[in-house]
Amino acid sequence: MIVCVKQVIDPEAPPASFKVDPAKNRIMLPPGVLPVIDPYAEYAVEAALRVKDTQGGKITALSLGTGLVPEVIRKPLAMGVDELILLEDEAFAEGDSWSTAYALAMAIKKVGDYDLIFCGREAADWDAGQVGSGIAEILGLPSVTLARKIETTDSKVRVERVTDDGYEAVEVSLPTVITVSNELGEPRYPTIKGILTAKKKEPIIWKPADIGVEPSQVGGAGRRTRLLTLFQTVREVKCEIIDGESSEEAAINLALKLREAKIL
Repeated sequence: MIVCVKQVIDPEAPPASFKVDPAKNRIMLPPGVLPVIDPYAEYAVEAALRVKDTQGGKITALSLGTGLVPEVIRKPLAMGVDELILLEDEAFAEGDSWSTAYALAMAIKKVGDYDLIFCGREAADWDAGQVGSGIAEILGLPSVTLARKIETTDSKVRVERVTDDGYEAVEVSLPTVITVSNELGEPRYPTIKGILTAKKKEPIIWKPADIGVEPSQVGGAGRRTRLLTLFQTVREVKCEIIDGESSEEAAINLALKLREAKIL
């Protein structure tokens, strides 16, 4: 099994602490806010670990980025993942969903033998939810999104996927790509033994050449989309007091104002 994980800015950080650099269309890192493993990626790790608990197997965590913090990116190892591969190079920076999916797909091809590829349903920073399906498209694999429950057999996997009004059951042949939703249930906490084991395991570092791609195909150079404007919304609140000679008159005046505003 392969699980794609991502390091992100802590989504629990106060919104007021985030600043936007309008000239470069980038989010400026809030001071004192440390990165974390993307919460949805942790659900993907948990899904793989549950399969391993019942069926056995090996789990490889795969992550892409720059400025990866060792204590953060090793968390999947502490949770029980067997090995960690990092696509860590400046060439991978500033990518979009396409160039990220392409780089991960090429790394997965290099890994070679796999039955299941897990991703989070989306990442907590951009919320695009496209990379998992993009990996499946590039590798020519079937995919199931928004999984809440996963059961495997020798050659197939049965997935309950979340829908607007409940869930639907899907059966698909292996190998396949599955994006995991938070309805799966809380990810397990790393144990002390797991944390100590993770410190002893060195991640494998791959550069673009290691996965057979040119720097122009990945990261910002390989983007298929262009970010036009990045901005923080401005919320303005206006309060108007509606009064009258009596409670009845105030109520009528309020109703007239609501009708004027086309709320009623």
